[in-house]
Amino acid sequence: MKRLIPRYGDARLQSRGDAFTTLARSIVGQQISVKAAQSVWTRFSALAAADQEGLRPAQVLVLPHSTLREAGLSARKAEYLLDLAGHFDRGSVHVQQWEQMEDEAIITELVAIRGIGRWTAEMFLIFHLLRPNVLPLDDVGLLRGISLSYFSGEPVSRAEAREVGEAWAPYRSVATWYIWRSLDPLPVEY
Repeated sequence: MKRLIPRYGDARLQSRGDAFTTLARSIVGQQISVKAAQSVWTRFSALAAADQEGLRPAQVLVLPHSTLREAGLSARKAEYLLDLAGHFDRGSVHVQQWEQMEDEAIITELVAIRGIGRWTAEMFLIFHLLRPNVLPLDDVGLLRGISLSYFSGEPVSRAEAREVGEAWAPYRSVATWYIWRSLDPLPVEY
């Protein structure tokens, strides 16, 4: 960290968008390139009539599955987006209480939504809620960065990464972000 922070010290994590839109974008972007994800997102948000305030669950719930497919979404991603919209619309997620909730409680709530796994929930904690102490051990980039910065490029296990990350507490999200910057100096935004 002593070497990385001075190299990338001016950039900062910033939250953008609302919780629903952030999670919807993460579903749209799963397993496709950033460029393809943006193209699908643009078509999807136009069909859902998103406005300056973003995308609202009710706007998604009224769309037929076939319309979601026309935007370029796979059948599975269309189902995931409808499930996400349903959870938000029904109040199954406690958005107003997230600031007071523990990280693991939020993760548990989010992974109950189809299409959201632990990694997506952890990215949401880091990039949307700006939680300072998340260590996403399922993140390939984090493991690669720890390997390069701490193990001379040798493969690193999750247990070894966890051990390295213990020294970063209570700012493991921040350290993770710097590790990612060491691999790609352009910050990712969610």
